[in-house]
Amino acid sequence: MIEDNHRVLCAQRSKNMSHPLKWEFPGGKLEAGETLENCLRREIKEELGLDIKVIQRLPSNIHKYSDNKIIELIPFRCSLQTSEIILKEHSKIEWSTVFQLEKFDWAEADIPIVKHYIQTFR
Repeated sequence: MIEDNHRVLCAQRSKNMSHPLKWEFPGGKLEAGETLENCLRREIKEELGLDIKVIQRLPSNIHKYSDNKIIELIPFRCSLQTSEIILKEHSKIEWSTVFQLEKFDWAEADIPIVKHYIQTFR
C-alpha cells in the first residue's frame, strides 16, 4: 500500500489483464534472488514509474482462484518518494482514504488485505 497524505493508492486492472477492471494494490511477482522489498520497489517503478520507501510488512494472504491458480499476496506499507505517476499496465489509479476503500470492486485475493488494512489503520 503506497501511502501519501493519509491516502492510499488503489489501481484498477486494465481490460487486458486477468481479473479485468478489478481494483488492487499495485505490486508484482518475485524474481529469483530478489528480496521482497526489492521486488516491490522494482515492480512499482515498472508499473507506475514511482519510487517508494518500504516501511512495514503486513500479514500475507494465500488465495486460490477457481482456475486452480494459487497466489500469495505479501503486502507492505510504503511511502511515496516521487509523485509523477505513469500508468503502464493499469487502466486508472485513485487515491483513497481508509474509509473509502470498501467502495472499490477489489480482486478476490486483495479483499482480506483490504479488510486487515481498514481494521488496523482506521
